[in-house]
Amino acid sequence: MIAAFAGAALAQSRPDMARLAYDLRPRQIAEGTWVIEGAVDDFSRANGCNIINTAFIATGAGVVVVNTGPSRAYGEQQRRAIERVTREPVVRVLSLNLHPDYFFGNQAWSDRPTQALPGSISGMQAEGGAYADNLYRLCGDWMKGTESTPSRQAIEPGVLQVGGHKLELRRLSGHTRDDLVLIDHTTGVLLAGGLVFAQRVPTTPHADFDAWLASLDTLSRWITTENIRQVVPSHGPLHSGLGGVEQTRDWLRWLTTHMRESAERGLDLSEVLRLPVPARFQAWAAQPAELHRSITQWYPRYEQQVLAAPAPRR
Repeated sequence: MIAAFAGAALAQSRPDMARLAYDLRPRQIAEGTWVIEGAVDDFSRANGCNIINTAFIATGAGVVVVNTGPSRAYGEQQRRAIERVTREPVVRVLSLNLHPDYFFGNQAWSDRPTQALPGSISGMQAEGGAYADNLYRLCGDWMKGTESTPSRQAIEPGVLQVGGHKLELRRLSGHTRDDLVLIDHTTGVLLAGGLVFAQRVPTTPHADFDAWLASLDTLSRWITTENIRQVVPSHGPLHSGLGGVEQTRDWLRWLTTHMRESAERGLDLSEVLRLPVPARFQAWAAQPAELHRSITQWYPRYEQQVLAAPAPRR
């Protein structure tokens, strides 16, 4: 089912660089539920650093917005796109984790409650300046006027009855320390945040690989036992079933095994970076850049673990 949505996802976002217009096109995926699909790609000027799926739910008692994009311009254009779809007022704006494209559009929502898990807010506050420096470097003019604007209100896991929608917020971890998952029990839509990537190499700057794999097991159980009809990853095509979960699990298991075995063989970083990638991953978006970032960050730890291990007895 993932492949069936790939073309649609790419077609939704054709930014006009001359006008700095993202051309945001909400696509309805369930009753009262729309997704604005980002490019299945890496950050670049060509896509305005818009590689995230954002969403909004018109509940009948107000709109819940999920993720606000990589820039002030995205947030402003997202707000106008929502207003074209529904006259309901926005009642809350959720960011599913601490990464910049989840919350940098918050500037456009200064008159609405912007919310995230407490650990995500702490991370936004601590790293927002560095995020801004990096995105200005990568995206240039698309970032004009953008300042890191962390969510202002901490939110805890629990059930929210908003209009005609029963929304449940659940906390997992692994992609970051605090990964917020939203399940709409009314429509069977699960917004998985950065825990799930589809047809794209996962980003790992805040990863805890063991916790992430455990969270994927939990997501698999929810998807198969709780009448989930649609999975919305923050990066990659929407899909039904376990496709994105399985892809992300496959990648994480391969990556960690690859680094451990390379360290045990005594390979240095430059050698590991030159090793081939399995054929099943070669066509994924952000390849090889995202792989190289992960290996550069995490491989030294695997080398240290091998060096610290006791020598085998003879």
